[in-house]
Amino acid sequence: MNDDLKRDRRGRIPREDSVCGVMTPLPRAVDTSASVMDAAEIMRDANIGDVVVLDSGLLYGILTDRDIVIRVLAEGDDPATVTVGQVCSRDLTTISSTASVRDAVSLIREKAIRRLPVVEEGGEVVGIVSMGDIAVARDPKSALSDVSAAPPNT
Repeated sequence: MNDDLKRDRRGRIPREDSVCGVMTPLPRAVDTSASVMDAAEIMRDANIGDVVVLDSGLLYGILTDRDIVIRVLAEGDDPATVTVGQVCSRDLTTISSTASVRDAVSLIREKAIRRLPVVEEGGEVVGIVSMGDIAVARDPKSALSDVSAAPPNT
């Protein structure tokens, strides 16, 4: 753990320095049996680029708008008949809500990923932390922050 992180009297990282302080809480989720079309409609309606995929309430994978394009549309498959469980990304890296933002940045860099599901001990998904979330919270004048905070162009 880094010595320069502020800690409270109990040794915990303050909320503003922890993942729970920057994550997007309660991400949209679908079951593995949902169609890719269902997931795409959720993404459209919520103006988001990913949904969490659950199996029996536990994290199974993540489906992004890019996954839909590359793994379904570009293959000529029908998004109404392909399930999210068939095409979602399964090799996931997760993080705890009590981890530091610095730890999240390290994982994002090390794994070259854009999003980290935030998972509690029992496996419950409580949020997503993205590069954009971190940029908005930590470097609000950066180009990534500007893009991440801008309203979607519809």
